[in-house]
Amino acid sequence: MPNLILQECRRKAGTIAYIVLGCSMTWASAISAQEFQTEQENTEVILAPDAFSPYAGRNFPQRPLWGDSHLHTSVSVDAGTMTRLTQEQAFRFARGEEVTTTHGLRAKLSRPLDWIVVSDHAEMYGLMPQLLAGDAEVLATPQGKAWYEALTAGDPQLAFTTAMEIVASLSDDEPPIDNPKAIKHAWEEYTELADSYNEPGVFSAIIGYEYTTEGANNLHRNVLFRDGQFRANQTRPFSQYDSKNPEDLWAFLSEYEERTGGEVLAIAHNGNLSNGRMFSMNAYDGSALTEEIASLRSRFEPLYEATQIKGDGEAHPFLSPEDEFADFDTWDAANLNGTELKRPEMLAGEYAREALKRGMLVEQELGVNPFKFGMVGATDSHTGMATAQEDNFFGKHSGVEPEPNRWEHLVIEAPDPDLSIYGWKQAAGGLGGVWAVENTREAIFDAMKRKETYATTGSRMVVRFFGGYDFTAEDASLRLPADAGYRKGVPMGGNLTNAQEGKSPNFLVAALKDPLSGNLDRIQIVKGWVDENGDTQEKIFNAVWAGDREMDADGKLPDVGNTVDVENATWTNTIGSGELIGVWEDPEFDPALQAFYYARVIEIPTPRWTAYEAKRFGVEMPNYVPMVTTERAYTSPIWYSPS
Repeated sequence: MPNLILQECRRKAGTIAYIVLGCSMTWASAISAQEFQTEQENTEVILAPDAFSPYAGRNFPQRPLWGDSHLHTSVSVDAGTMTRLTQEQAFRFARGEEVTTTHGLRAKLSRPLDWIVVSDHAEMYGLMPQLLAGDAEVLATPQGKAWYEALTAGDPQLAFTTAMEIVASLSDDEPPIDNPKAIKHAWEEYTELADSYNEPGVFSAIIGYEYTTEGANNLHRNVLFRDGQFRANQTRPFSQYDSKNPEDLWAFLSEYEERTGGEVLAIAHNGNLSNGRMFSMNAYDGSALTEEIASLRSRFEPLYEATQIKGDGEAHPFLSPEDEFADFDTWDAANLNGTELKRPEMLAGEYAREALKRGMLVEQELGVNPFKFGMVGATDSHTGMATAQEDNFFGKHSGVEPEPNRWEHLVIEAPDPDLSIYGWKQAAGGLGGVWAVENTREAIFDAMKRKETYATTGSRMVVRFFGGYDFTAEDASLRLPADAGYRKGVPMGGNLTNAQEGKSPNFLVAALKDPLSGNLDRIQIVKGWVDENGDTQEKIFNAVWAGDREMDADGKLPDVGNTVDVENATWTNTIGSGELIGVWEDPEFDPALQAFYYARVIEIPTPRWTAYEAKRFGVEMPNYVPMVTTERAYTSPIWYSPS
């Protein structure tokens, strides 16, 4: 049997990273030069009998495609009051080109993205560029004429006051400028632009927009189209001026699909700022949830945006007190603009893990799980630039682009100054990893529908997660995790049923570090279930970890350590591991109980964007400003059902 063929792909800090060509998922392994010979001698490739090439016959996803499903440009009314970057510049930046920011800085990604959704707000779509250009249709409205004159009068204070007035108008029940023709024109310009930047196999420009409802209570959704401009132009963005009820959005999307033959999905985000409303157990109007409403949500919302600039939404320490990693980039003082204080009882309706548990309860009552979603990360950047890397973070909006004191700049003002959000609170995340069979709109959309996705807080670690009943330790040692994963089980987003007599679900999980980020600390399996009394439960299991640490009697691991040099904004990968892979079996499985499982991958500590900022500009920040972060990934769950 031939030895593995390995190709050197990167040298850094005395370590050689290799791509293993003989494996079914092009799994990469970071190993030292001294270990290379041993790796060659001890590992073999299993080839199909009729194929010399181990790649022949593979029809499953080979690598994660990285993208951002939530990006705003000058076309969004709120972003357009500050940023001047256009939708075209957003596409160019995502593809890896250099752009000049609103305030004249040169900006470029460390690595291009594979796909992007420029998801400008549906409300008065395209107003700001039209207004600033003196568009005749916009100026024909009294409000448009007044705003144009104020913005172009040459008075900076008047222009700022007017811009804030325009943003505040998004909370009104009626649009201050009701111009369907202008919206239609802006939408069709965008869909044509997206088609022109869409290059199958190279870069996917996915058409989409944001439905922004309930303002500060954040029941917002991003709507994504599988199709191009031909079908997308047969509709127009559905906004809160049409209805503030998300149930009406789902009905609108259903009508679009039936009328056009197209496909759409919606991704909810920032439940952490919804003050308990995002994952309510009731309908929007407070009445009992019905099977019809639950079915519509399940159909059109297969994913949830679990992490982004406005905080992390996976878990909360109040809900998960035994989880030492739950308190991460937590925004939990109030709703979005600080007009309603957060109460502890609200938290259960805001976080992904609790929603996954709630969904199983609803399913037991109605037969449908409205919260059976996968995970994705995104930025929600309002700068036109999808920047999620800590050392390349350009902020929520153009008012907080990099400069010496942006850490203390006001980002979101609240009536109570103690509830206002300042620059340092922003999180430099996140990204969506999609296991699509090819880089096309259709393949990415299909992967999202089947929930074969995962969220990261900005790092591009590679994560595989499969569930089944027959995985063995050998599957994790033969360097063929995807081959075994798809052959023996289901990938992230999948379902397991009918456990065999005497068998528990087991999971093949693997993670490879981002070469530009930190080593890996551990992989955890998060389990949620409904117990025999009808109560929801959760438990976190350490499945695979770096080093020779040993778990204590409670299943806890010693801390991995911290090599961050805050003063110089750097760290050393002398702790942790470049790769983690293993098979984990549920030791507490009850075949009669519903459950879900997802993997959480934790990196070793690395510098936060604030540390890079302090170093670059030579500024000193107060002790309450965090300087260290632990990047992480959340996979979509795998669900178990007794039948």
